[in-house]
Amino acid sequence: MTLLPILAFWALLAWGIAGPRSVLLYLFFATMPFGAFAVLPTGLTGGLTFTPTPLVALALVVRTFVRPGGAGALLGMALRPERLLLLASFGVVAVIVTLFMPRLFAGVIEVVPVRGDLDQTVPLRPNQQNISQLAYLLIALASVFAFARLLRSPRLRQHAYRALCLGGAVAVLTGLLDLAAGSLPLNGLLAPFRTASYALAVDVEVLGGKRVVGLMPEASAYGGLCLGFLCAIHFYRRAMWQGPVRDVAAPLLVLALIGCIWLARSSGAYVGFAVFVMLAVLDWCLRLGARGRRRRRGVAGELGFVVVLVIGLCLVVIVTPHALDPLYELVDRMVFQKGSSESFEQRGMWRRVAFEGLLSSQGLGLGLGSARTSSSLVAILSGTGLLGGALYYGFFLQCLLRTGRDRTGEASFVFSAFRFAAMPGFVVGLMVGSADFGGMLAFGFGLVSALADDVRSATRRRPVRHAHLWGPENALAVP
Repeated sequence: MTLLPILAFWALLAWGIAGPRSVLLYLFFATMPFGAFAVLPTGLTGGLTFTPTPLVALALVVRTFVRPGGAGALLGMALRPERLLLLASFGVVAVIVTLFMPRLFAGVIEVVPVRGDLDQTVPLRPNQQNISQLAYLLIALASVFAFARLLRSPRLRQHAYRALCLGGAVAVLTGLLDLAAGSLPLNGLLAPFRTASYALAVDVEVLGGKRVVGLMPEASAYGGLCLGFLCAIHFYRRAMWQGPVRDVAAPLLVLALIGCIWLARSSGAYVGFAVFVMLAVLDWCLRLGARGRRRRRGVAGELGFVVVLVIGLCLVVIVTPHALDPLYELVDRMVFQKGSSESFEQRGMWRRVAFEGLLSSQGLGLGLGSARTSSSLVAILSGTGLLGGALYYGFFLQCLLRTGRDRTGEASFVFSAFRFAAMPGFVVGLMVGSADFGGMLAFGFGLVSALADDVRSATRRRPVRHAHLWGPENALAVP
């Protein structure tokens, strides 16, 4: 039974390699919810788990650059400061630190190991996690380069936006199946997709209710996944061409993903959702005050729906004053009382020990996979050193500050959407995260970089009049 899903994945991957490039884009997002699925039997890999998305990303990278002109394009992006030089430099530093520092400081610095006793420190030493964590990070870095090249095509960008919706739909479906498995005999259907070698927490309850994990290793991972899709679909939706996907499917998926975040019962996801709500309100305010009908388009309907929802909740509270007590109790337990929990103290100890290890290394770093951290910031700093952290966050800031306008106006939408979509995950990553920034952020980095190239190209061309991407009725003259 386990062999059938593995064969199905490899068949789909072969189709993506041999077929249209858009197939790999759809596979990239559709496989993200399968974070507990080992597509190679762990008995053949020495216990390492290879999940689907990194392999799809690797295929996307190979297909993008193993062709005439691909190597030159890769080198050109890596060497230009206005493109991906900072990110490429970060990758070089990560490789050097991870290969050499665990050996240089072996036995000298104490760390909490990624595998083993999570409450005790041990002397630093090279381990298998150094290589696996470095490999995952390099795949994510290479994915940014692939997206930056592929997504210069408006057609492929539209496929990517629709692929986001497909991935969100798969995340919702897997969550609902996991929820239904509590009362229906579905465990036999889900078991073949839960074959990872690391620990899986799939039957945890909080306040008498099951924490939904979908096909991810644990509820916090599933909640973070749904949060990522929620932010991406909501904010990138305005860059889609008009049609049922943008106007019907995307809003419905946003509502479904909010429900899945609630069912995950993850404190990190709840905090991220609160950040998302604040950013969505800020986005609405900015759009309401913006000039031009295109930037204000759709905001009235979105605000109207939210107002109706708030009025409905107020009526429920008026009619049944205690109807929302379970919601208050759950949020209080998962967020406000989190600071007194054992897991919070344990994660704080991991971060403290890793940061002390960074200081003991004179800021050089300990190597990726050397220490457990439970924070993306501490993981990057301790794993790649102060130099690696400066390069990575310098690139992140460069992407956040991208501005400009291409010939169609899509770039200004995307730059704004990236700033809003990336921040909730960034905040959650400070509490629960790793050095591998993952596929969703890799897509955002690549998309912003691709459109930045279009902005630079547009400034070198003579102004032309053409139909706007969002419909011929919005034809405009480029200033």
